[in-house]
Amino acid sequence: MSLAAIVLCGGRSRRMGRSKLWLPFGDETLLQRIVRRLSDATAPVLVVAAPRQRLPRLPAGVRVARDPAPGLGPLAGLATGLRVMEPLAPAAFVTSTDAPFLEPAFVRRLCVLFSDEHDAVIVQAAGRLHPLGAIYACRLHRRAAELLARGERQVVALLGGNRTRVVRPAELLADGELAAADPELRSLRNLNTPAQYRRALQDAGHRR
Repeated sequence: MSLAAIVLCGGRSRRMGRSKLWLPFGDETLLQRIVRRLSDATAPVLVVAAPRQRLPRLPAGVRVARDPAPGLGPLAGLATGLRVMEPLAPAAFVTSTDAPFLEPAFVRRLCVLFSDEHDAVIVQAAGRLHPLGAIYACRLHRRAAELLARGERQVVALLGGNRTRVVRPAELLADGELAAADPELRSLRNLNTPAQYRRALQDAGHRR
């Protein structure tokens, strides 16, 4: 199946205290890193940013779309991304910009578990769902727009009433490639605070 990717980076990063997409991670920013890793498993890649938000240099072929207004929440960014991608792919892997340990093997495994029978494939791990780090059918942008019109802002609201497949770690790690590349499923790890960022740098062997 042709699988696109959407990176949501228009959030205000209040807990981090600075824009996460510009945080250095090795010799690249977090946004550059996530785009590079996604490019090994998906095409095309779309970055959804806030209006007038400044972005680091991205590879040729990476598309950029803008939220209709600032501060609308991740569901608005997802709706924009799915609408833009619908003519290009039936589904898209959706992530935030703050998942530096995302493995292409994780994306490929979710793609295998997704089919035309599903509206979404989402992981449940450590007692919670991970709505960013999931695959969504691009046609869901219409449902997302309806939810936004009713005042909803969270991506998880899109899952109610849809044909959602929930997968758990054991099912993911039954794939040998993913089990070798990411046995702890660090692909689901995101960074919200300075302490989490510092720990991620340490775990990746990068200087602060």
